[in-house]
Amino acid sequence: MKLIIDIGNTKAKLALFSGKKIISKKNLNQCTFKLVKDFVSDAEITSSIISSVKDLNNDVTHISNYYNSIILTHNTQIPINNLYKTPETLGNDRIALVVGANFLYPKKDVIIIDAGTCITIDFLNKRAEYLGGRISPGINMRFKSLNTFTDKLPLNKLKKNTKFYGNDTLSAINSGVQRGVLSELNQIISEYSDQNPNLIIVLCGGDALYLQNELKRPIFVHQNLVLVGLNEILDYNE
Repeated sequence: MKLIIDIGNTKAKLALFSGKKIISKKNLNQCTFKLVKDFVSDAEITSSIISSVKDLNNDVTHISNYYNSIILTHNTQIPINNLYKTPETLGNDRIALVVGANFLYPKKDVIIIDAGTCITIDFLNKRAEYLGGRISPGINMRFKSLNTFTDKLPLNKLKKNTKFYGNDTLSAINSGVQRGVLSELNQIISEYSDQNPNLIIVLCGGDALYLQNELKRPIFVHQNLVLVGLNEILDYNE
């Protein structure tokens, strides 16, 4: 059994893989040695990988030593050609996303939209070359910035349906933030599609289901894409 750990900005995701298949998974608010050990239970771990977008703390170091884990860095060997100009600044989650997309859609042009704390766009061409992408604030970050950097605008949150225009302050914020994000993503998808006619669009992250319903385009949603990518990186390094 393989142990996969993905530590993000707000949560940690754990998974046990047998070959290419996820056997079990769990989300944690905090990645501690005890919680990981409880999740593993009596499973025999043959190999492990840890990816973190944050600095490693003592708990994660303990986990790594206990399970003899690979710690994903820009020096880790991966099964794609990374053409990012500064690979040492590329987030581990974005590396894993692209590797996961390459596994699921080999020899295809793919953009991966990860709609979480930030919205990241990553492009992988059919030659398995990662060319880079974009980073912008996520939906909740946009709501928080309006509340933080003004005196009177209230903190709002994602609504399932977004009005074309708001007729009070709350609905105006929802319309501005949510329709702004939708317009941004529709434009990005159109630009990439113009250059890559057979483009595959992959969506993941906490706001993926909302965006899938609102964008109304042929989109594949893969909420386990980072875990799949990390499993591929682990296999590649064995």
